[in-house]
Amino acid sequence: MPPRRNRLDDIYASLLARRASQGRLRRLTLPAPGAVDFSSNSYLSLQTNPDVQSAYLARLHASSSTASPDLLGCGAGSRLLDGNSATAEALEREIAAFHGAPAGLLFNSGFAANTGLFSCAPQPGDVVVFDELIHASVRDGIRLGRARAVPFAHNCVSSLDAVLAELAEGDAGRCIRTGQASVFVAVESVYSMDGDVAKLRDMVDCVEGRLPLGNGQLIVDEAHGTGLLGHHGRGLVSQLGLEERVWARVHTFGKSLGCAGAIVLCSPTTRSYLINYARSLIYTTAMGYHSLAGIQTAYEYLMSGQAEPHTRHLRSLMRHVHRLLTSLCSRHQPPPHIFRISPNEPESPIIPLFTAHARSLAQHCQQRGFMVRPIVAPTVPTGTDRAIEEWICECLAGRKTLAVAETMAAVSAERLEPPKL
Repeated sequence: MPPRRNRLDDIYASLLARRASQGRLRRLTLPAPGAVDFSSNSYLSLQTNPDVQSAYLARLHASSSTASPDLLGCGAGSRLLDGNSATAEALEREIAAFHGAPAGLLFNSGFAANTGLFSCAPQPGDVVVFDELIHASVRDGIRLGRARAVPFAHNCVSSLDAVLAELAEGDAGRCIRTGQASVFVAVESVYSMDGDVAKLRDMVDCVEGRLPLGNGQLIVDEAHGTGLLGHHGRGLVSQLGLEERVWARVHTFGKSLGCAGAIVLCSPTTRSYLINYARSLIYTTAMGYHSLAGIQTAYEYLMSGQAEPHTRHLRSLMRHVHRLLTSLCSRHQPPPHIFRISPNEPESPIIPLFTAHARSLAQHCQQRGFMVRPIVAPTVPTGTDRAIEEWICECLAGRKTLAVAETMAAVSAERLEPPKL
């Protein structure tokens, strides 16, 4: 008897075929052996740094020799049951102090941190105002919550100001004007698709000016700013001295730190509230000791200042890549739909190359040993496809000419030169 065909498989197959016909089908891939990494988020290469690796292994060995109960690790359960540990609580205090925050709460990922925070922090009657290019994890958290959500134009202070002014108007805005309802403003310090840095100081001034009773709560996702911005990589909020004026920060460990997990930096009261109401913390297994040890080791490397030469080297590579890309555009003058890059000097390692042929151009580079990833709708808005790479820059693709390969090789040679330590 032939196996029974599942109707759902037919539905899914049809949806996948439609997405494939639109050039939007996602696939899991493995990097080719020896490929040059222009795609991952490991901006400082800490995960392959021999000093970091040695310190991590030494920490694991020391803990195993003392038979620490924290080594139970994964499988112990939720932190509210048997998954909490002295290591986790000490790490939260250390990270919070490093970033100039009163308290912090660990989550298993940046996605879990944002969905947990945004789904429970805003109360009924509150409003979440978010940058239109905010990360999907924030959007999903908002959808799970009980507050109304309103977008503002990307990184545009005047748009944010107009939205806040409109929210406070008329009878509908009375609770906001009187401070009875809160307005949560969600931004990223460095935006993951365009690589631009938030106009954070102006945004803080705008929120405080429009909501003078203190009911404007700014939340900054520092995922791509951690390890890159601020003294010893403390992030944009610390770089600008805005620790006291930003309500909460989310620092993730899966970018510059080369680990996994995240922390929400907030007040002790907010931390307690999240422990009680953030479902992505309550109903998940706590991180094991090996994960906590990796985070602690990477943070110690930042705190000691040892990562500073890598950060300086990274910034020189950012400028070098941008010069090569703009030079390539000048020489070949491709049509904008083939190859377009911002003429402005990059603010971060994320340098997007806008193109209508992201997949084919990324594939062209991959076939020549350069790991470049295409980013297409629905990850980015339709019509804004780009090839993306993040380690030192976002992308190097263009006309299918020898010039592209030559430029990639020049960038590779420059970036593979070790920083002067």
